[in-house]
Amino acid sequence: MAKERFILGWESGGGPDYVTSALSERVRAVMDSPHGMWNYMSYRDAIGILGLDAGDIYKEGRIDLDPRTWADFGWMTCFAGPPESAVEAMRASTTRENVNPYSPDLINPLRDAAAEIKFGRPRDGSFEVIGVEGSQAAISYTLETFVDPGDEVIITDPGYFHFTSSILMADGVPVRIPLGPENGFRMNPDEIEKRITPRTKAIIVCDPLNPFGTVQKKDELLALIEIARAKGIIIINDITHGTHRVSPHAVHVPMSSLNAETNTDNVVSTFSVSHGYGMAGVRIGFLAGHPDVMRACLVTKVALTRINTNLIAQHGALAAIKDSAYVAESEALIRRNCMLVKKIVENNEGLSVPAGPDYGFSMVIDVSGAGVTAQELTVSLFKRRVAVYPGDGLGDVGATSYIRLNISRPDVWAFTHLSESLPSAISEARGGEYREAVIKFFESRDNDRARKIVRMIKG
Repeated sequence: MAKERFILGWESGGGPDYVTSALSERVRAVMDSPHGMWNYMSYRDAIGILGLDAGDIYKEGRIDLDPRTWADFGWMTCFAGPPESAVEAMRASTTRENVNPYSPDLINPLRDAAAEIKFGRPRDGSFEVIGVEGSQAAISYTLETFVDPGDEVIITDPGYFHFTSSILMADGVPVRIPLGPENGFRMNPDEIEKRITPRTKAIIVCDPLNPFGTVQKKDELLALIEIARAKGIIIINDITHGTHRVSPHAVHVPMSSLNAETNTDNVVSTFSVSHGYGMAGVRIGFLAGHPDVMRACLVTKVALTRINTNLIAQHGALAAIKDSAYVAESEALIRRNCMLVKKIVENNEGLSVPAGPDYGFSMVIDVSGAGVTAQELTVSLFKRRVAVYPGDGLGDVGATSYIRLNISRPDVWAFTHLSESLPSAISEARGGEYREAVIKFFESRDNDRARKIVRMIKG
């Protein structure tokens, strides 16, 4: 039998010319972007660099690492989930009557729960919730609905991997706002206003922010809404990481919940059960805003896919969103894990935590002070069965100095293993064993960020 192709490590075979020449300009833009699939480095690229066989690591085409033998800090799903209540609800709803017919985008009890529990306001004449296949789909549908060729969309740098790709697929232009100590690793309304041009169509406010877990202040959110509304700009508020509060003093405010203080009709909000509830496999997300806006987004959704989302998964999502005990238990685990990681950082000279996390379970470690690049360290850690993400997929800021960790593991073993593995991994990476292989990876990508990274690594 032929060796199975590992989808997440798929290298181009240089296919027939007619395929390449037939590609749309949108797809070409994504394929040329440092944020395009396979263009940024992940821990999975360590498989080829280390000479491993993907089939020995990922069984039967699965793409998750076995938590019994791997310290997986990579995928952004809550490893403390899913809630048992959600699993039981899906088991109970797996009937012929729920499998046979086409399903609605959302059943009304789930629509109501998402509105009130997650978006902070009830459904009414000026606010509605629709169902989508995760937050990424919600953002893409919204951009496809509003963005014309050449329109600009403001995002952060660093930020979520796939924002840029969604913008490019909508024929838009990403405008990146660098984050750092000077703006508190948050969107500064004054800074955003200065970057607005006549072509600005949307601002994506990821709050809490992936990757730092920082949260916007209420007055910042109000200012952003009013600046955007005055200029006819849509705000996409992604609150996917807002389920778990890590810092006891932090306060997360969904922009949709500010409707009593300002007009929020230009705000489109989204979240999914993938992150906070550990249900990435069910592909259920939510998109909310003014009913006229939601109707337009639903037109886009139906044109691209269908109106339907998985009905059995909807019953699981409803149980999860209502399960406050699960949120409290998993939040306590994440807080514990945050302290474990901070202790590991303290024990390894040259490492630091640049910001957060205040909410969520995404955490950044700056490794530049240890004399290593994030990419070389990622390979060295993977050799020791530790999976992390290097920063180049998140943006130019921290591209070679940040590694991102998912700190939601319920077991302490993964953190103990990270602690024990890190000193030798740093030493090995600092020695340059994987430097040429990492350089070769980025030279083959041939985009601006890749070329910058090659120059950085060569020093």
